[in-house]
Amino acid sequence: MATAETPAKQLFGAKSDGSEQRPAPYGSYAKGCVAGAVQLPETGPTWQAMRLSRNRNWGHPETISFIEKLSRFAAKQRGWDGLYIGDISQPRGGPMLSGHRSHQVGLDIDIWMLAPDRLDLSPKQRENISSVSMRRNNGAFVNSKWTPQHHALLRAAAKDKRVARIFVFPGAKVQMCKDETGDRRWLRKIRPWWGHHYHFHVRLKCPKGARGCTNQAAPPKGDGCDAAQTWVNDILNPPKPKQVDPNAPKPKPRREYTLSDLPKQCASVLQSN
Repeated sequence: MATAETPAKQLFGAKSDGSEQRPAPYGSYAKGCVAGAVQLPETGPTWQAMRLSRNRNWGHPETISFIEKLSRFAAKQRGWDGLYIGDISQPRGGPMLSGHRSHQVGLDIDIWMLAPDRLDLSPKQRENISSVSMRRNNGAFVNSKWTPQHHALLRAAAKDKRVARIFVFPGAKVQMCKDETGDRRWLRKIRPWWGHHYHFHVRLKCPKGARGCTNQAAPPKGDGCDAAQTWVNDILNPPKPKQVDPNAPKPKPRREYTLSDLPKQCASVLQSN
């Protein structure tokens, strides 16, 4: 039985379908929920949802629309039949039982780096197949699996006005900065972050009129290429670790969110049919 101290991840992780409400994201990407989420069909003309056992292929309708559009673009690229889609959100968003801290409001999407050459994988095959890593030297550089098609796909995603930012490993950002010869404004949305070499993470802006949704602060001005190069430099020549005060108190473990920590609308999202 749920109590006031029950971790919110247990409450949201127990829901198997979306709420029967008007679609709306509430809160922020790492502290919120989503009403009226739509399930991305397991297989579409230009995509397949992966790891179906997780039941994390739910998102705001704007998110589903974005996936459909980007996957059509991907299917036009040489060697790509479309997209393999990883985690979006749980049926009602909220904190997850495992993995991500974000992906809570139905506006985050993990897209595999693996170029699909077939879109008829069985549910079992989708559990066992893995994406491929694009990184070399711990993320300082791309490896030989990186292609112009990856660059084109990330550029198309970043140019979509609905996109707030895209997370990818530092070496990929630096490589795109070197290779881009046209309009560079879209590079601002490509943000280096640890991991993100088996997939890239697209974060959409709060949809127009979504008053209960909190946008992340916009990326710094400019293309961000110098900052990405700094990340790479630190990977290749790690700075000396800061000295730790032996008398400093040990950091407290992060407290699990309860329902009362989330936006008040999340209680009705949980209670809705």
